[in-house]
Amino acid sequence: MFESLSSEQDPLRWNELAGRVLKGHQLTVDEGLSILRSNDEDLLDLLAATYRIRRTYFGHKVHLYFLKNAKSGLCPEDCGYCSQSILSEAEIPRYALLNEAKLMEGAERAVATQSRTYCIVASGRGPSNREVEHIANTVAKIKEKFGLHICCCLGLLNSEQAVRLKEAGVDRINHNLNTSRSFYDSICSTHSYEDRLRTLQVARAAGLELCSGLIVGMGETDRDLVDVAFELRSLSVHSTPVNFLHSIDGTPLARERNLDPRYCLKALCLFRLANPAVELRISGGREVNLRSMQAMGLYAANSMFVSDYLTTKGQSPEEDFAMVSDLGFEIVIGDHETHSEWESAQPSPAAEVVS
Repeated sequence: MFESLSSEQDPLRWNELAGRVLKGHQLTVDEGLSILRSNDEDLLDLLAATYRIRRTYFGHKVHLYFLKNAKSGLCPEDCGYCSQSILSEAEIPRYALLNEAKLMEGAERAVATQSRTYCIVASGRGPSNREVEHIANTVAKIKEKFGLHICCCLGLLNSEQAVRLKEAGVDRINHNLNTSRSFYDSICSTHSYEDRLRTLQVARAAGLELCSGLIVGMGETDRDLVDVAFELRSLSVHSTPVNFLHSIDGTPLARERNLDPRYCLKALCLFRLANPAVELRISGGREVNLRSMQAMGLYAANSMFVSDYLTTKGQSPEEDFAMVSDLGFEIVIGDHETHSEWESAQPSPAAEVVS
């Protein structure tokens, strides 16, 4: 999976590259590949250069997210990485969409873990109109009581559903590209890359912020990672979650265990340099892939999930708080950044989503 940097190529001057990115330079394919293929001996220099960009746009702040698995399993899709897919034999909880009380409990937990964003995630190809209405009614009550920033990840959406969620107070839709256009058919056959782009399109048309990212470590090439970084750049997403494959027994990708912490850090640097002003989040698989180097990821990323993921456990919130404190960083508390504030941080006007 990991191609090595040619011995004939001079090491990239990371600090110079970061300076050019801060002046508006857009990362090229060759530069992106050089980041992923850089020597481990250069890792600290690469992180230091990347941190210049992270600090310019986000200072020392860390934005925490709390995730609620609102509907587990019961999914007809065949995504090879997912423990909830129809192909999965993993032993996981399976239940229909949680009631209002359970979703409100999740919001209370988000507040308790100092999270500014509460993520409501539901398995399945896409929600029914009845499910959308239930989530919309609950979100309105969460916003009134807690004032949390709300992100929903519900699968494929149509225009009417996106508008209803926006009206209810949902701030952001998460719908990950997961990998590059060329590699997508290798991980899923029951829906297409274009289907995912269309959901992002209808979400933006409804006035919702876009959260879209990927999973590193599914057997893709370095070029695939560069391609998806550039695709996300063309979409002008607000937030990019970078997941690292947590191989789960019983899933088709259970044997894919090729990641090491240093490559994961290089991937985070790639996405920061490719999309300098975008919120970059360390997401699923953080603990099992970054391991003892987790804290170093926050020199590139400015947000992370706290507590558990969909069907896997994370480290305790207290450990996350200590990690942020040890870095000398601070957890963002209070009202979330608005869409207009995000737009003002961008080096150029947001591009339209195209399918």
